[in-house]
Formats: sequence, C-alpha cells, structure tokens
Amino acid sequence: MGFYYDSDPQTQSDRRIINYRQYGINFEFITDTDVFSKTQVDFGTDLMISSVIRDVKEREAKVWSVLDLGCGYGVVGIVMKKVFKGAEVTLVDRNRRAVGLALENAKNNGVPLKACLESDCLSAIPEDERFDLILTNPPVRAGKETVFSFYEQSYEHLNEGGSIYVVLQRKQGAPSTEKKLKELFGNCETTDIKAGYRVMRSIK
Repeated sequence: MGFYYDSDPQTQSDRRIINYRQYGINFEFITDTDVFSKTQVDFGTDLMISSVIRDVKEREAKVWSVLDLGCGYGVVGIVMKKVFKGAEVTLVDRNRRAVGLALENAKNNGVPLKACLESDCLSAIPEDERFDLILTNPPVRAGKETVFSFYEQSYEHLNEGGSIYVVLQRKQGAPSTEKKLKELFGNCETTDIKAGYRVMRSIK
C-alpha cells in the first residue's frame, strides 16, 4: 500500500468521481488510490478554502498569483481560480498520480492553470517566482521536517505583503506550526477554528 506523499504511487488505480460545493459553485473531481482524501474533500481543506476566501475578501488583499502547495487532486487551486478569476494559479505536488488528476480536474471544471507541476516541496518553482497567496494542508504523515520545509520555502517564494495559509488539527501539530510560522514571519493569526481544525495565516 502506498501513501499520498509518495512520489510514484504503485497501488492499482481505482478512480472515482466525487462532488463538492464551495462558494455557491459546484465542482466535480476525479480521485484515485494513493492520493490524499480520495473519498471526499476533507474537512480541513474545506475549512481552509472557505476561511481564505472570506479573509482575503474582507482584507481586500491582492490576489494576482496563488500557489496550491501539496495540491493533491487539485481542489484548493481549482476553487481559488474559480473564485479569483484574474489570478494566475500554480499547483504543485510530489505525487505523480495526484498531479495528473489535478490537471484532468482543472480541465473538467473549466479552470485554466498557470502550471501544475511535480515538485518536491517548491523545488520545481523558479527561484525568482513569487506568489501573493500560498495555501497548504501539509502532509503531516511525512514528518515535521518535511512540513517545516513547506513553510521555509514558502517564505522565500512569497511577495512582500503576501500570505501563507495553513490548516492543521491541534493533535497534528498546530501549536508547533504556529511557533514555526511566528519564527519565520514574525506573525501568525488564526482565521478560523472548528472541530479541532485550525486555519492559520502569516503575512510576509
């Protein structure tokens, strides 16, 4: 059995279609074995998406470029592009199967992406590329070192004034993530908390 953070899943494919609704928009996603949350959009991701949309609109934050870091089958990036139509949206994941699904799902949902790349963290992103928003539901099962590398590399790829949003359960390490984000960015605010999940935002 493989894991969603494996780069080249070998478990036999078992594709399915799931439905999702966010911000009054209906979406349809193809999922498969060895990708994160294959049976439904997970609660944490759903909470992060709704929290980010609300927070960005309330703050009237600039959203010209968005990165979905650890995109899985593409839910976050695809929804963000639907809502913020003028933004250039990039998706990255180290899981080859997930990246293929994300590309397929973007096309099926009528969403043009700037890029959707196989990438170990942000390694496939050019050094000089910057984003206004980075969103991630980090792969906690891959270990703290991997999760913290998400934050460290995100800092390097954010525009000044840009924001990273992270969703985690307390038992998955939300307190240690808050501490790490404060060390990197000098700030960390909770934008939503529900059912043990916490959405955190840091601004560069």
